[in-house]
Amino acid sequence: MKLFRKIRHKLILDNKKTQYFKYALGEIVLVVIGILIALQINNWNQSIKDKKSLDEYLIKIKSHTSEDIEQLGELKKGRKQIADICKKARNSILNKTEKENLFLFMASGYAFTDFYFKPNSGGYESLKSSEYYGKINNTNLDSLLAKYHGLVDVIAENERSYNEFTVHQENYLDTQFDRSLILASAFMSRDSLSTKATPQSEYDQAFIEYTAKPAYRNVISLAAWQFDTMIDQYNQLIQLGHQIINEIDAITED
Repeated sequence: MKLFRKIRHKLILDNKKTQYFKYALGEIVLVVIGILIALQINNWNQSIKDKKSLDEYLIKIKSHTSEDIEQLGELKKGRKQIADICKKARNSILNKTEKENLFLFMASGYAFTDFYFKPNSGGYESLKSSEYYGKINNTNLDSLLAKYHGLVDVIAENERSYNEFTVHQENYLDTQFDRSLILASAFMSRDSLSTKATPQSEYDQAFIEYTAKPAYRNVISLAAWQFDTMIDQYNQLIQLGHQIINEIDAITED
């Protein structure tokens, strides 16, 4: 700055107005260039900070999606096992071989079990409420996340509907049937039951009567076909989850 002042002072003293104006214009240009460079550096630094913050949100979403995929795998396995049992029980009903397959009908009682997919959407909700959500707006990742959480809502509704139906049927059965022998047989060992006055034949007969109730068979029949739909939806969600993870990897590893 001292050098610039000396140059200006010398030009003024020498009465070199034209050269002074050229110098002044050059100095202004230099100042503007300096400001533009400073703004560019500031924008560059801000861009780095914004990307780091966005990446943190995306990495959290990736972690939560991985947890969801693992949970969905377990749900698929459980529903598949129950669906297979219920399909066999349904065939036994159609073939009128229920008494020969008593154990099968006992096992089909797992169709009354509540299964709920509990997604971890914390990362996604945090991103949506942040200033960085706009940075993925109208991108492939935005579309995948919308499809993913839309399907999550569909699955939740299907599970709620099925579980409410089973609870309703089970509550109705409780008003129509004494389940004391069934519960004893289900939770007590054979050795313990053998010490009781009630013979095994009465426990078996209780199961035959209980599993012959329409409310019980309604649940078996529903599980036999609806679980396949639920499993298919789990598979769709798993596929979307892997696509989301791949998309996040592509963004965060840039």
